[in-house]
Amino acid sequence: MKKNITALLTLLYIGTSCSSKKPSADTNLTISDKKATLETTILYKNLAKNSNTTILFGHQDDLAYGVHWKYEEGRSDVKEVAGDYPAVYGWDLGGIEKDSKTNLDGVPFDKIRQYIIDVKKRGGINTISWHLDNPMTGKSAWDNTTKSLAPILPGGEYHEKFKSWLDKEAAFFLSLKDEKGKAIPILYRPFHELTGGWFWWGKENCTAEEFKTLWRFSFDYLQKKGVHNLIYVYNTGGFKTKEEFLVNYPGATYADILSFDNYQYNDPTKSNTFIEECLSQFKTIDTIAKEQNKIIAFAETGYEGIKYDKWWTQTLLKAMGDYKISYVLVWRNFGWQEKEQNMHYYAPFKGQASEKDFIDFYNLDKISFEKDAAKENLYQK
Repeated sequence: MKKNITALLTLLYIGTSCSSKKPSADTNLTISDKKATLETTILYKNLAKNSNTTILFGHQDDLAYGVHWKYEEGRSDVKEVAGDYPAVYGWDLGGIEKDSKTNLDGVPFDKIRQYIIDVKKRGGINTISWHLDNPMTGKSAWDNTTKSLAPILPGGEYHEKFKSWLDKEAAFFLSLKDEKGKAIPILYRPFHELTGGWFWWGKENCTAEEFKTLWRFSFDYLQKKGVHNLIYVYNTGGFKTKEEFLVNYPGATYADILSFDNYQYNDPTKSNTFIEECLSQFKTIDTIAKEQNKIIAFAETGYEGIKYDKWWTQTLLKAMGDYKISYVLVWRNFGWQEKEQNMHYYAPFKGQASEKDFIDFYNLDKISFEKDAAKENLYQK
């Protein structure tokens, strides 16, 4: 059972004094989009409340494909191991800017839209990133060889082109409606891993002020287009200090969730570097979040191939410590990569070595999957 006796007794005690087991909302918590839809605002505040007790687990492209399958209705590697879907689902809009029918990972946008609708209906949460091409060169998001950011800002040679790309993104966001015709709230994570140097919007290719202008312009432009169902996730790569995390930060009125990405690359049985680094980073963003009244997230993580069979309870769980984290998301289960000649996956599948430990992770009171999220009614007051 996911709830132990102590938790049940606590719930009974709370039930005698209030109508909900959720902690009361911080009245000072406000969403950055002042015209955000009611459901979007409610979701944001409920994410904050929920983080007091549990961390929502997420997986990229979970419904679209797994290690040995693709586009089979109802399938999910996570569900086949744990008996439950993830609470958070990651999707990417890379390719929408060039009118592609599929995103950069080959998933049709029509399918992504339907997955998002299905997730909302079940009570799960959707988060979207955007690996958009380099507007200046027309090459991929990883084309970081030119100073491409400044030319897309207002007054720049490629500014109108960038606006046309935002128009296409806005149209997709506006198309996300539930069965009642209401806009579906999205955790939107633009220009992610911005402190890294691998994307064209990264720190090596722009000044801090240029990046802030990019963020603020995009934020304002989407709202002018009528998009009011986004919770904005500010997301960095590596950083060591508070100043480094905030160097490109557009300001507290332009972001809702503070997050970072960090992956396991070394052997967790021989080094605690990953755990120590994550705990240091969480300490930093937790301090900032308390100062600015924000919430935090572990927006991307994982250990490719999950080569340590107890990675979930002995590494990932320890890397998050006791911090009040809204969600943690591991990357996709693509399967065999011909070019790299390796298996690319970050969540277990049936028969994978960490399967038993993942079930133990699932059964922790501290970790929530979709059934738990649905019970919390995160879209309702």
